Amino acid sequence: MTSTWTPSSWRNQTALHQPEWPDSGELDLAVKQLSQLPPLVFAGEARDLTDQLARVCRGEAFLLQAGDCAESFDTTADSIRDKLRVILQMAVVLTYSGGMPLVKVGRIAGQFAKPRSSATETQDGLELPSFLGQIVNDVGFSEQERRPDATRLLTAYHRAASTLNLLRAFTHGGFADLSQVSTWNREFVASSPTGERYAQMADEIDRALRFMAACGINSKTEPALHEVDFFTSHEALLLNYEEALTRQDSLTGDWYDCSAHMLWIGERTRQLDGAHIEFLRGVKNPLGCKIGPTATPEEVIGLCEALNPERIPGRLTLICRMGADRIATGLPPLLAAVRDSGHPVVWASDPMHGNTYTAENGRKTRSFDRIVAELTGFFDAHRQAGTWPGGMHVELTGDSVTECVGGGDGLDEAALEEAYETMCDPRLNGRQSVDLAFMVAELLQQD
Repeated sequence: MTSTWTPSSWRNQTALHQPEWPDSGELDLAVKQLSQLPPLVFAGEARDLTDQLARVCRGEAFLLQAGDCAESFDTTADSIRDKLRVILQMAVVLTYSGGMPLVKVGRIAGQFAKPRSSATETQDGLELPSFLGQIVNDVGFSEQERRPDATRLLTAYHRAASTLNLLRAFTHGGFADLSQVSTWNREFVASSPTGERYAQMADEIDRALRFMAACGINSKTEPALHEVDFFTSHEALLLNYEEALTRQDSLTGDWYDCSAHMLWIGERTRQLDGAHIEFLRGVKNPLGCKIGPTATPEEVIGLCEALNPERIPGRLTLICRMGADRIATGLPPLLAAVRDSGHPVVWASDPMHGNTYTAENGRKTRSFDRIVAELTGFFDAHRQAGTWPGGMHVELTGDSVTECVGGGDGLDEAALEEAYETMCDPRLNGRQSVDLAFMVAELLQQD
């Protein structure tokens, strides 16, 4: 890494998984226009999230980071609302049943780019660039649709801005009021076994709220009952986009990537001498870094030193994606190394990416049981190491999809054909998401 950081110093390092833009002039113009647009989030909000994550770091709260695998430019307001509703349902379950304050961070309002294992894809003898998320190209399989188009960077900005406006309206305008917990239990969640369990919990919360209201405590006197803090995050993959939205805070003089409150580095781009580490080490946002089964203790300590040399609690979240079969052996050495180094980190589990497989019908899917098994292994490893299992990072949707097998409804591989709608990786639906929250709440009760 270079010793002097600037928003563009990443250009001196190797930047992996960047699109091959066919028109450099088009890219330069898009980046210039982006750099002149208002920030999507503000430095003070990012600092608030760092403070909340510091509580997670101390074992005083739990992180729920959840949302779409890859957002679509065609997402409707109803779909955004339903996704938020599922996340809020999970948060209520974890808070009420797990007895733990929740920090809520969405994979939303910016999760438009996806790294791929291969730069090209072949169908019926035709080879084209892989789909890299709608911020780069389109999911359709034609030369025009798969051509990287830099004007999509601007479309992504405007889609993120409109999504953020809607999220802020929902989370501060009454939709997130605790008195609405019962009304969130609708449609496919309400008709499921998990929905029945949720309804019982909602009734208990309603009774508690009525008692509090009788004592003079309600959403008018206590804003925490009426609104929630909700933050955004995405993988900081496209460095041209991230640099263009980086701003210097007028209060502190520090640099913030104002495309989201929290940014993370993927397993494929966490090289210590790479451009992604170089870029993100200089912004003051809270950061995440995905850690896979090949990570060594030395590499993880190196990441801590590079991304959080000042050892600020809440600055760095290590997101483990080991796989259910490897969590028991892969995670403990990393926990011990970071614990003994004294680095303050939030440990979170991504139980999705290490448990993906291809079903007999060719659909990429994930097993709910293996997702639960990895989370259980994550909690067990922390219990043995004497460290705090600080959170979970999951891909989900509020839509009634059938993309992951298992869960309370017992979806099998044949059901994948019913509503398989993801543009990239399989997501949990609402029933499965709330089911998972109840199971994690039980794990929290054990700690």
